[in-house]
Order: sequence, then structure tokens, then C-alpha cells
Amino acid sequence: MYLVIDKFNTEFLYVESLTAGIGSNDIGLDRNQLGRERVVKFDRKGPKVLLTELNYSYRANSTNAAERKAVEEAFAQSVLWGFTVVVEEGGRVLVDASEFFMQDAHDVIGRLRSSQQGSYSLDKSRSAFYQPRIKNFPQNSEFESTLTFTGQPTGGYIRSVTPTPSSVTVREHYSFVQLPDANYQPRKFDPRAGYSSISYYDYATPISEPIEKRFITRHRLAKKDPRAAVSEAVEPIIYYMDPGAPEPIRSALMDGAKWWNQAFEAAGYKDAFKVEVLPEDADPMDVRYNLINWVHRSTRGWSYGASVTDPRTGEIIKGHVNLGSLRVRQDFLIAEGLLAPYEEGKPVSKEMEAMALSRLRQLAAHEVGHTLGIAHAYSSSTENLASVMDYPHPIANIKDGRIDLSAAYDEKIGAFDKVIVNYGYQDFPDGTDEDKALYEIVQNSLKAGFTFLSDQDARPAGGAHPFAHLWDNGKDPADELDRVMEVRAIALKNFGERNIKPGAPMAMLEEALVPMYFFHRYQVEATAKVVGGLNYRYALRGDGQPITELLTPQQELKAIESLLKTVQPSALALPESLLKIIPPRPLGYDRHRELINGKQI
Repeated sequence: MYLVIDKFNTEFLYVESLTAGIGSNDIGLDRNQLGRERVVKFDRKGPKVLLTELNYSYRANSTNAAERKAVEEAFAQSVLWGFTVVVEEGGRVLVDASEFFMQDAHDVIGRLRSSQQGSYSLDKSRSAFYQPRIKNFPQNSEFESTLTFTGQPTGGYIRSVTPTPSSVTVREHYSFVQLPDANYQPRKFDPRAGYSSISYYDYATPISEPIEKRFITRHRLAKKDPRAAVSEAVEPIIYYMDPGAPEPIRSALMDGAKWWNQAFEAAGYKDAFKVEVLPEDADPMDVRYNLINWVHRSTRGWSYGASVTDPRTGEIIKGHVNLGSLRVRQDFLIAEGLLAPYEEGKPVSKEMEAMALSRLRQLAAHEVGHTLGIAHAYSSSTENLASVMDYPHPIANIKDGRIDLSAAYDEKIGAFDKVIVNYGYQDFPDGTDEDKALYEIVQNSLKAGFTFLSDQDARPAGGAHPFAHLWDNGKDPADELDRVMEVRAIALKNFGERNIKPGAPMAMLEEALVPMYFFHRYQVEATAKVVGGLNYRYALRGDGQPITELLTPQQELKAIESLLKTVQPSALALPESLLKIIPPRPLGYDRHRELINGKQI
């Protein structure tokens, strides 16, 4: 693989990724997985050409060249590769880049080692360029290699997904991309506005101002007429759906992703956000395409939204969503457990599929939101589902003594999501004081009762906030826990043969029983955080928000009472009649990670 280099000291973006993965959520090497993006340049050094990564974490935004150089020389850069010049002609050089594109840039070796799956090394004799995805375009060049790693497997995960686990073959992708022009305007970060951020140190900053600069991550979007109440975009944001997702899943995912157009409409855009099926001749790793990937693994696992971002400005160049295909089956299983739908002689209700597809719409909206630059918003479930960026637990209602799933998940973008998009993507007319306008957007949101709290406040391992949680519902965690326990009691009372299809092994009842028995577990975590919790906000000086406040003893005692109900023998015990109809696993149906630990319930 030879490269002709005719531009030196010209910065561009180098992105590595994994095109064909391993298929284990625990190892974490998925199909179409993005890796790092780096700002690099080619430096000519005598007979060599160095690929140098620039250090944009430390800079001087100054017109003074000496000032910029002082910062550049103060902090290390990284030379990623050295190429030897083969031929030189008219200011252009030819280099052999074969070894560069045959390296483990995605660190598959390191991931296998850290997940304790074995010690592997790259076997170049079993590796080759993958020619169908080696392409040149006007603003980007794409390269791909088939890489084989050999070694002694020591873990069960790699053995479970690889036909010969001593030989693991994947494909890695390498993109050289022209950086965006200088017309993008970074938007300042506000911790209350719901965005992820980039930051860097600017040593040209006056001593009266903070040296660390923070900006949100977002796509470039502008109105054709910023003064109009509603305007088309100069260039809309288009996301492409992986055609590998089957129907009706594909349509559900596209419908959910399209919810974001509701938020852009609220910000005064017309058709500024679109979702289409990826064209047949398009490369999913081509940075010109924002992509929604449908990713298969051997076990259910995470979905996530990533992006290729310009480290200089925070501009998102490519949104890249990976959705785990087994998520929908888990929701279908939850619905089976709640509804006990398989009655002899009666057609099976479509309610389970409807719930599972509804969850997929929400999942697509959530992960696409991350690729728009938006962070988790974990207090939204206490504010009438104000954001799809919360983690939603299915809402099971009780109607006439039966469980109803018709409103299990929301079917639209949230009210706070519209605030977030307005903050990040509003195109203000010339003459607008942008800082003041952005501050007013957030202040109006606070007056409307919306709050924003993210990961560090919600996760049970470290968060102390009583109203920011994962997979919870309801304004009051204890009240919702009591309600969820009622739903759980009905599901367990009705649990029996009707929870599995006719002809299925009776032992399969355990699959549907597990999510029912633990149906309340996340609401328990939410309620537990009320005990000793501290109510606080990302308050700025003068914004009027409460800074910190302790909960009342009554609130904490109420939470304790609800928690104690969950450990009563009547809540923990399963009826003897149910235990009698769940036998040990038959031949061909081994125990697995989705079952309760132990040989038999």
C-alpha cells in the first residue's frame, strides 16, 4: 500500500475503527465500533516522513506566532508512524504505508488481554488488505485490513464466539479525513444545558479569565434565514439506518430516531433532521455518513452513541450509533412475564411485540441523542418523562386487576429535549447577544421546572442524589416502589404455564420468571438513595436554583418503610405450586447468565 504525499504540515483527521468485530459484549469489540480520532499532519524529515499527532489539549489562541510556539514546545506531541521515502518527484513523495495499515490501531490485543481472554499477537502471515473498502474520495481516504491475532485463549468469552479461539480474525478501518473549514462557531458549555463537552487550556487567556475553555459538542447546523420564525437548514443533518436491521425493527428504529425532528422544529427548523436507509454502495465507516448500526452479540449488552468530533472545536463530523440487537428480545421477554399471554386455543396478543418495538423507538432516540452531543439526563423520569436521555423502565399499569402495557414507553421527544436542542442548535440572527440568549434559554427551562443531572449523580455506586436514578419512574421513588411492587405481585400471582409457548420445555419458565422476580430492583436502588440523600443542582451563582438541601426525616422514613416491604417473606417467597412446575434444565438447555445463580430455583 503506497501513499503519494503532496501536502506537508497540513492538518487532517485520522480515525481508526473496527469494522468486523468479535461479538461478545463482555470483550467489547463490536462490529462498526469507532475508535479514537486524532488531528495529525505529515512532517518531512530528510529521507523520512513522520505522521505527527498534535496536542490540542494545550494551545494559545493568539495571533502571536511566538506565543503559539511557546505552548507547542512546552507540551509533548506524539509521532504515530515513520515512513521511508521511496520516490520523490516535484515536491511529492511516495511512501510504503503497508506496515501502518497492517497495525492493530484499535488495540484488539490490549482488549483481549485486559478482559483476561488470552495473550495474543498479530500474525501478519494471516492478514491482508481488505480491498472492497479501500477507497478515495475528494475529502477523505478510507483503508481497511483483515487482521488475524493468534495466541493461547484463556477466557470463556473468546471461546464462546470464535470458531478457533487460538486464531481471532477481525477487520480494522483507517480514515484520513480533511478537517472542517473555519466557519464553524463553537458554542460555550453550560453544565445545566444537557450537553457533553470538550475542553482545553488556552495560555493566551488574560489572567482575569479562566484558562480552561469548555465548549459543547454538536453538529454544524445553520438556518437559511436566521430571522425567520421557521426556516429550512442550509444543510440538514441526515442519519442513515443500517439496512442489516430486519423489519419491523428497522422501521421502529427509524421512527424513534426521527423524533429529534420534533425538537429541531421547536427550535424553528423545517426538516432539519432526517433519517434514511444507507445506500447500498455506501461504506458505513465512511465519515461522511451519520450511521445507526444494528449490532449482534452472543449475549445482550449495551447500546451506545459515539461520534467523530473535531478536537479543535467540538464540531461533530460523524454521528455513530451502535444498537445491540438482543435488547428487543429482552423487552419481549419482560412482556411475556408480565402478561402470561399464552392461553390454549386463543391467539397470542400483539401487545408484547408492540411494547418491544416501542422500546426500540425510545432506544434509537436516546442513542442518536448522544451523537447530537447530548448527555444523560437522569432526573427527567421524575419530571413527567421530560427527556429521552434518561434510562426508561417500562411503565406497567394496573387496570381492572390486570397488567396493562399500552403506555410502557413514551412515544415522542421530551419537553426538556426541546430545550437542549434549542440551546445547542439555535441559529441566532446577526446582532444577537448569544451569551445572553443562551442564558435565557436555560433560565426559562428552570422556571418551567426542568432540571438536569447526569451520570455521576445517578449511578448507585457513587451518586447521592435522591431524584436522579437509572431505570426508575415516578416523581417520588418510594411511592413508585410501592406501585411497582403491586405490579410485581400480580405478575408473580399469575405466573405459570401461560408464560411460555405451548410445546416449550417447562424449565423455560425460569427465563421469564427472572425479570419478574427482580422487576422492582432498579426502583429499590432509587428509593435507597433517598435515605441519606442530598438534593442539589448544577447551580451557577445568581441563577436562582437551590444549591443543596437535605431531605426531611419524613421523606427518608417513608423510603425506609417502602424498602422494608421488599424484604418481607411474602415479597421474597415464591409459591410452592410455582416451584413444582419448574424442573431442572433438560438436555440441550444449559444454564446461562440470564438465570438465577444456582442449579435450581
